[in-house]
Amino acid sequence: MKLPIVTAVAVGAVLTFAGCKAGKPGGIERSVITGIKHDVTIGGKNDKNPVPDNADSIKEGAEHFQHHCQICHGLDGQNTGVPFAQKMEPPVADLSSKDVQEYADGQLKWIIENGIGPSGMPGWKGILEDDEMWKMVRYIRHLPARGSLGAPDIFKEEAEQHEAVEHEHGAAEHDHNAADQKTQAQPHTHSHPH
Repeated sequence: MKLPIVTAVAVGAVLTFAGCKAGKPGGIERSVITGIKHDVTIGGKNDKNPVPDNADSIKEGAEHFQHHCQICHGLDGQNTGVPFAQKMEPPVADLSSKDVQEYADGQLKWIIENGIGPSGMPGWKGILEDDEMWKMVRYIRHLPARGSLGAPDIFKEEAEQHEAVEHEHGAAEHDHNAADQKTQAQPHTHSHPH
């Protein structure tokens, strides 16, 4: 019974400090919101990970992560090579951050399963099995060094295509300028009937 009252007071405090304006939360708001997320909103806090913490489960978790999560979180879970990660509101979470790593394993699994509504994080319930989600949690606990896996292929391909178009556009612009110069350099040669 105390929990809803504490939550209501905390939300009221955030609204009082934030006023009715839109924008990024300040330090106090961010602290209160983070506390609410960690202690109230995100379920699974007491759920224990049944998957052993070993190389095989981490490897399998990495494979599931690469298949389902790399488009937003990058191959390394730290947004490497994801061009929109910091442009989102809120930004895509860096899974190596202290804020994320402080979640209990059960909370991380809960987030994977249910998503976080307004953040853009989808829920994978009904798509991934429990065992797969728990293995992904193992991978999140053992992320590789930032940037060590490079950018996801889709963004590499996009960058290569963009570069090719820029190169073609530059060559076409160059040819167009050459054609204009050639046309301008030609004397006016048609004759008028008399």
